[in-house]
Amino acid sequence: MDMWQGMALAGGAGLVGGAMNALAGGGTFATMPALIALGLPSPVANATSNVALQPGAMTAAWGFRDGLEPLGGVSIRTLSAITFAGGLAGSLLLVVTPTRIFDIIIPWLLLIAFLAIAFGKRAAAWLHDRVTIGTPTLLVAQSLLGLYGGYFGGGVGIMTTATYGLLANLPPHRMMAPRTLMLAIANTAAAIVFIWFGMVRWAVCLPMLVGAIVGGWLGAKVGNRLPPLAVRLWTLTVTGATTIVFFLRAYT
Repeated sequence: MDMWQGMALAGGAGLVGGAMNALAGGGTFATMPALIALGLPSPVANATSNVALQPGAMTAAWGFRDGLEPLGGVSIRTLSAITFAGGLAGSLLLVVTPTRIFDIIIPWLLLIAFLAIAFGKRAAAWLHDRVTIGTPTLLVAQSLLGLYGGYFGGGVGIMTTATYGLLANLPPHRMMAPRTLMLAIANTAAAIVFIWFGMVRWAVCLPMLVGAIVGGWLGAKVGNRLPPLAVRLWTLTVTGATTIVFFLRAYT
């Protein structure tokens, strides 16, 4: 594959990933496999994917800014600080993770993300009827979400929604603003670390970044016209297939 073909593949993967993030999440399932197929080591592919998808996360956070309000008695500034620290820690952990070890870990992270996408909302509703989460637990959970978001991030949006659902019986639209901001902050912390340590391959990151911006815009447009079931089935198909491929890659 020559340079132009590689750039085209990266741009196309960014287009699909951006659209998936706009529709239901899981954009990493499209971008990271493409980067590995282009020959990038898995930690570098993960870092490059993170940076490529970052503008979309920031744009989404800005779009929801008017809906920000304290969550469970915790201010947005406190949650943001905790998330940023967690994102830094998670991304630094990725920097020191050997490629072979990360190759073994990736399938399990993808499986966690797939399960979160598939069952997260129902699990949150079920647990909310039986468990009450207080402020200290929220702070710990937010730290772990930031850590996971900095290290890998696949499915972290659904995990965050599930966590917030346990905190208070809020309608989904009231969770969107803080959730989207926390994702953007964790991604920003990770992007800073990845760029600082030279883990981003700009030759493929830039076309992927452009594709993700276009894909996010198209996904938002198309998403308003597609039945929710179709969006969900598409997302589960892509995430499930990617998880299986990575298990086969790591363990066969």
